[in-house]
Parts: sequence; C-alpha cells; structure tokens
Amino acid sequence: MLLKRVVSTAALIGIIIASIIVQWLFNLMILAFIAIGLYEFFTMLEKKGISIYKYFGIGMGCIIPLSVMFRFELTKRWEFLFIVLTLLILIVMQFKRRKNSGVIVDISTTLFGILYVAWLFSFLIKIRYLPGGTGLFVALLLMTKLGDIGAYLVGSIMGKTPLMPRISPKKTVEGAIAGLAFSIIGAFISNAFLNFDTSHLILLGLSMGVLGQLGDLSESLIKRDCEVKDSGKILPGMGGILDEIDSLLFTAPVFYFYVSTLIK
Repeated sequence: MLLKRVVSTAALIGIIIASIIVQWLFNLMILAFIAIGLYEFFTMLEKKGISIYKYFGIGMGCIIPLSVMFRFELTKRWEFLFIVLTLLILIVMQFKRRKNSGVIVDISTTLFGILYVAWLFSFLIKIRYLPGGTGLFVALLLMTKLGDIGAYLVGSIMGKTPLMPRISPKKTVEGAIAGLAFSIIGAFISNAFLNFDTSHLILLGLSMGVLGQLGDLSESLIKRDCEVKDSGKILPGMGGILDEIDSLLFTAPVFYFYVSTLIK
C-alpha cells in the first residue's frame, strides 16, 4: 500500500510540475480532474439509490472550465445564467419520468455536484489567468497541500484527541492545529510569488488552512453518507481524484477573490 501511494504521489507531482510549465497541459489537467471528480461524485450517489443524471452532469460541468479557458462570457453574469439554464434543463428532463418520487433529490444532487466539483475547481484556471498566475497557483498549492501534509503527519504520529469522529475518525485536534501551522509556513514560503506583508501572509495562510480542512471534512461527510471509504480507485493507495482535490475546492475560490482584490 505504501509503495502504491508513493508511486501515485510521484505521478501526481509529475503531472502538476508539467502543467505548471505548459499552459495547455494545465488546462487539460483541470478539465480531466473535473470530469473524473464529477464521475466519482455521481457514482457515489448512485450507490445511495439516487437517480443521478451522471453524464449530463459531467457534460454540463465540463462546460464551466471550458468557458473560463476560452474566456467565453455571454453576459457579465454568465455563470449564473448557466446555472439557471442547467436547472431548467434538469426540470424539463423530469417530464419523461414514470414516477414523480425523488424528483427534487435528483435535480438538487445533480446541480450540487456541478457546483461543488466543476464550478469551485474551475477557479484554479481563473487564478492561472491572473497577472503572475503561475506563481499564484504554486502559492495556493503550497499553502493548501502543506496544510494537508502537516495535518496527516502530526495527526498520525502525535494525534490523540479526535476532531470529529462522526465524520472522520482518524482526524485529530493535534493534526488540525499542525495543518494550520503548516499552511501559514506555506504562505511565508510562497511570498516569493505573492510579495505580501506579514499580516496578509498570516491571514492568508490561516484562511487557506481552515478552508482546506473544511473541504476535506466536507468530502468525508459526503463519503460517510454514501458509505464509501474512497471516492474512487484511480490513484492506487490514495483513492480517487476527489479525495485529492477536496481541500482545493474551498481554498481556490477564496484565494482567487482575495488575491484579485489585492492585485487591483
């Protein structure tokens, strides 16, 4: 299991490094992660007996990052228009159902998956398109993933106090505190790309640490509800794509708005 985890980690790092260097590879990586993440999310919900519109959801979800990549804006509030259109299409699709039961759940969960995975993760593309976007993307990864690593290492070695055993039995208070500290350290390491003052670095690192852990706990809550251990098996020893990007789903949007405000 350890060997599989090391190989999967090395492969992911290789893909990320290549995507940092090559713009089109970065876009392809984000698109692939969104498509696979949506597939994993919808598959988990299918195990609960929910009639998810899986491939419709994946297709609509992929339109979001593609629209960002090609800078397509039908209106200034294109994303909200897209959400409304998606909802309308989902409602129309219900007219073919033989039974009325489960309509609200099916529509809600399909739309939630698109927003949760596709919309939130597409903020990574928006970050990359900002001035100095490559460095900003690296900074976000450092703060978010160092927080994940710190929480895992310290929690595994020194963790004794359960954080939220109902949601994630292995997470501990000690690990959570360490994760916050590592995220702040990541912010200071990232200052080569950010050039922020100390107060901004501490606030940003702390925010990314808290949001990253909330993202992780949120996905754990979903997996608990679906009664699965991992979101998928595409990464041997690590689980699914959704297991690896869950913390970024919450940190990316906040980081984008925080940094874009300062840049202006």
